[in-house]
Amino acid sequence: MKLSRPEYFGSGEAIAKEGTAAVLEQPYSQRVGGYTEVMKPFIDFVIAAVLLLITSPVMLVAAITIKLDSKGPVIFRQERYGKNGVKFNIYKFRTMRTDAPKYSASPTTSNDPRITRLGRLLRKTSLDELPQLLNIIKGDMSFVGPRPEQKRIVEESYTDLERRRFLVKPGITGLWQVSDVRKDPIHHNLQYDFHYISNVSILMDIKILFKTVVVMVKSNTF
Repeated sequence: MKLSRPEYFGSGEAIAKEGTAAVLEQPYSQRVGGYTEVMKPFIDFVIAAVLLLITSPVMLVAAITIKLDSKGPVIFRQERYGKNGVKFNIYKFRTMRTDAPKYSASPTTSNDPRITRLGRLLRKTSLDELPQLLNIIKGDMSFVGPRPEQKRIVEESYTDLERRRFLVKPGITGLWQVSDVRKDPIHHNLQYDFHYISNVSILMDIKILFKTVVVMVKSNTF
């Protein structure tokens, strides 16, 4: 297992071996502190507020188009687990038909019949994620962190070790999201989240954000 190149964070094999052990052995105070508890939430809030203001015309157009394109609500809400195991509703622009099961597996192809016509465009450009700026402003999420897991998966199969993902806020993007295994289920590759929790810093967050842009461009997102 390896990360998408360029490898900013070391080999995937090293993450697999060290990520879990680090979370088990290091006390919480050594992994997070002033940055994750004070500086990071402040930076998240300010940037999210600015981006929400800048993208509000795009979000308005998207909302109107979604309403015209298919029946159903504009915003898709789904309960997820966040920091300290606190549940919250994640927001996205609705990209699927209203008769699709709410907690079914996420589509792996744009040809999935559950996806609406406009939904294909929104998912391809990641514009469906814009409402998560509200989650950041509310304090539910961060720009960078472990991807928030579905309530069903957590309650049916999570172990005590896997619940340590809840030590930090979940993020819109993260180390797993910029890896070569990002198309696999999140719960199959938790070592990336463990590695992030053990090494979280402002420098790592900047690198992940930069790599996110690179991955999106290389994936022909735009």
